[in-house]
Amino acid sequence: MTTAGANVLLISHSQDDFGIGRVADALRRRGARPVRLDVDRFPRDLTLSTALGAGGVRRRLEDAGAAIGGDEISAVWLRRLWAPSLGEGIPEAYRAACVRESMAALLGWLRGLPARRWINEPAAEDRAQDKLRQLEVAASVGLRIPETLVTNDAAEVRAFFTRLGGNVVAKMLTPFSTSLSGGAPFVFTHAVSAADLDALSGLRQSPMVFQERIPKARELRVACVGGRCFPGALDASRYESIAVDWRHPAVSHAGIGWEQDALPRDVEAQLGALLRALGLVFGAVDLIRTPDGEHVFLEVNPAGEWGMLERDLGLPIADALAEALLAPTENP
Repeated sequence: MTTAGANVLLISHSQDDFGIGRVADALRRRGARPVRLDVDRFPRDLTLSTALGAGGVRRRLEDAGAAIGGDEISAVWLRRLWAPSLGEGIPEAYRAACVRESMAALLGWLRGLPARRWINEPAAEDRAQDKLRQLEVAASVGLRIPETLVTNDAAEVRAFFTRLGGNVVAKMLTPFSTSLSGGAPFVFTHAVSAADLDALSGLRQSPMVFQERIPKARELRVACVGGRCFPGALDASRYESIAVDWRHPAVSHAGIGWEQDALPRDVEAQLGALLRALGLVFGAVDLIRTPDGEHVFLEVNPAGEWGMLERDLGLPIADALAEALLAPTENP
């Protein structure tokens, strides 16, 4: 596979600019042609077609008068899938069904692409979203994980809390909100108090994740691409009194920013083994470094954010993604 003139499909949404723009530029520098597909503009503003018959299968994408066939796409960066945009004028009774049909048509089109390279392959990414599987695989490759309980049983939570001496945090298995605007509610990881043990009736409506609270010196976000690790770190001692979760707005409002960091070679090797076991080329890994220097795995997001690490620390993550998308395959 040659990179000159290779068509690389970049899938995201219309408000995603920094990361996808950097990868597009990196592809152009290597002679490839980035083709952007903003999922939130489908089906209203762009067209996708899949035709099947005696002559085989034909896939086509058209946007603003420019068209490309599915067999012309050599690689796909599945940066982020988003809900289709239907616009106004659809009766509420039909809206959910139209969204389902649009997503089914989109996913069928994507999964049938004969692209040689994917970041990440859709089925592998779907499987890798399972946070409990992530923890099991992480432990199997030698990473330390927090003691974890997922339950809707209040008695189990109280016993877990007592056994860990009250050092427990609560979080969710899936994002509470996927709002582009950020205006919808978002559930951050938070500490569990003794008083919370008397208010667990909501578990009967929604199970939650309870984990051992790990002492922090630094929190790390590591962008892993094709076996390479690009870590950035936050000084947890500067915000431990205001937030458990580094994503909480109070952390950035306090002026706490990302810092350069480095991982021990054995941890890098373990993260590489983790991604291979999950079938991922890219993943954004969250780790805690304890005051004793031990690294504890929290989770990996197959479509996690990394732009702040490139923007603030100059880490060449977009270049690494472009190189992985254009890497030769074993069977050219």
